Amino acid sequence: MTGHLSPRTARRRFLLLTATRWFPVGLVVGLLTLWPLERGLTIAAVLLAFSFQGLVVAALELPTGGFADAFGRRPVLVAAAAVNVVASVVMIAAGSFWGFAAAAVLTGVFRALDSGPMEAWFVDTVHAAEPGADVDGTLAAQSTVLGAAMAVGAVVSGGLVVWDPLPSGSALLLPMLAWAVLNVVHLVAVATLLHEPRAHVDQTGLRRAATSVREAPGVVRDGFGLLRRNRVLLALVLVEVFWSVGMVVFESLQPVRLAEIVGSEERAGALMGPVAGAAWGVFALGAALAGLGSRRYGVARTAIAARVFNGLGAVVMGLVAGPVALVAAYLFTYTLHGSAGPMHATLLHREAESRNRATVLSINSMVAFAAFSVGAPLVGALAEVTTVQVAMVSAGAFSIVGAVLYLPALRAERRRPALSVPA
Repeated sequence: MTGHLSPRTARRRFLLLTATRWFPVGLVVGLLTLWPLERGLTIAAVLLAFSFQGLVVAALELPTGGFADAFGRRPVLVAAAAVNVVASVVMIAAGSFWGFAAAAVLTGVFRALDSGPMEAWFVDTVHAAEPGADVDGTLAAQSTVLGAAMAVGAVVSGGLVVWDPLPSGSALLLPMLAWAVLNVVHLVAVATLLHEPRAHVDQTGLRRAATSVREAPGVVRDGFGLLRRNRVLLALVLVEVFWSVGMVVFESLQPVRLAEIVGSEERAGALMGPVAGAAWGVFALGAALAGLGSRRYGVARTAIAARVFNGLGAVVMGLVAGPVALVAAYLFTYTLHGSAGPMHATLLHREAESRNRATVLSINSMVAFAAFSVGAPLVGALAEVTTVQVAMVSAGAFSIVGAVLYLPALRAERRRPALSVPA
């Protein structure tokens, strides 16, 4: 396909690919910490193994982001989906620390290739028809679709764990296998549905590859140069340092804490299906509410509020003692997590340009994964030497501090002229 897609068609495909990308993750979102724990790893070992993912992303984000901007988003996303299939197979087969570390490394490669290009493709497609249009509405809709897909996947996962039809092995195995199969479906969907304008696909073979290699370092340098010149963007990227540490609470430690309360990983895995499904349902609700809030109060104010209340929710998760209170705090925290994402992304897009948009998103993701790779093992070690609850409260309180870094974006928003054409 050589022409531009219409914004409506691009939006429809963007949301559909979001669903195929995240529904499989919903199947395992509540199990990825429990799976290695059931295989014999400790909490600290699990978080240390998974930190390899962040190290790989931190190393590859900028090269892959620059490559996507120079070479084209579609081939990078196809490669990412293929690596994801391999990573899921290795995760299922892993039985030791190094097996899970290898799966984490492959997942890091996937996340580095996957983060940014899809969003950049959509925004540039819209801007080709409506230059300068904000995309906060569609990004909020994307988070709603993401949350709904994750919610349905998590509910299905819980049902599969309870069903447990396999004659041998863990009750967690069937949803893990379904995750790998549906990752293949996403690979086919990306290869079939994602098309780029002529500017990204008018060269073939070695000439196209050589051009991409020459352009990618320049795009990366421009991205770092933009951080030096743009204090608003620098502050936005640094928000991820605090946000990522807070995510350890509700993405990694919550299933562990639930397993402590109910007595086993498999029992917690069965409960995590409906619980995670509800969490991603309220995540979708939070994203939709953020879209409404941004139109009334502004994107930056909405981002600040979401960041503060998300961190407070993580703190409360560590303070409560019973399963009902833990689940309630978890759902509140995930609602605000859904609100924060699209607002943060919209603020990033305001500071980026078409030629470096994927690179800017990759810089943001690189910082997030680097912070997670350092913070998660520290939080895990704190949980080992104290309690899981102490680690949750500490990480949640730390994450609240990041809200201060939205103030430069708030000042910039006050100076920003209103656009007449929303997307």
